[in-house]
Amino acid sequence: MSSIKSFLIFVLAIVMAAPAIAMAKDLPISAFKGDWRGNAISESNVSVSFPITSRDIDVDIKPTAEGDFSITWRTLLRQKGTPEDPKEVLKETTLTFIKTDEKNVWKDSKAGDVYAGDTISWAQLKNQTLTVYVMAISGSGGYDMQIYKRTLTGVNMELDFTAIRDGAIRRTAKGQLILNNY
Repeated sequence: MSSIKSFLIFVLAIVMAAPAIAMAKDLPISAFKGDWRGNAISESNVSVSFPITSRDIDVDIKPTAEGDFSITWRTLLRQKGTPEDPKEVLKETTLTFIKTDEKNVWKDSKAGDVYAGDTISWAQLKNQTLTVYVMAISGSGGYDMQIYKRTLTGVNMELDFTAIRDGAIRRTAKGQLILNNY
C-alpha cells in the first residue's frame, strides 16, 4: 500500500510541476503572432484630473521567417479634457525589430541618435513574456522610458505597462487582450 501511495505522490508531483517546467521555456516570437485587442486600466502619479483611466488597446505582431518581427500598438487614451467629458486620443506606434547576436533580444531596425532626441528601442523575449523597451533622453539629460510587457497566458495576452521619468514611475497600465485575428 505504501508503494502505491508513494507512486501516486510522485505522479501528483510530476503533474503539478509540469506546467511550471513547460512555462519556464522561452516561447518563439511566432507564438505572439496576431492582432490582439482588449482594455487596460491606467493609473497615473502625475495627473490630478485623470489618476485612473480606461484605455482600449490593439496590438498587431507580425513575425518574419527570419525571426525578426514588427509590432504596431494603438491605444485609445481618455486622459485629456475633463473627467465628465474626456477627450479621446488615438496613439499609434509601429516598430520593426531585427535579431541581435543575443538569443531572444532584438533591436529597433531604425535606431536613431538618442542624443538628438530620437528614441532607442529594443525587445526581449523571456519565458512567455515579450518586453519592448522605448527610451529617450530629455534635453536636460534625464530620461523617459516606457516598458511594455506582453505575457501570453493560455489564449490571452496580459499587458503590463510602466512609464518612468528619471527613475520615478509616472504611469502604469494593466490589461487583458484576446486574439482577434491570427
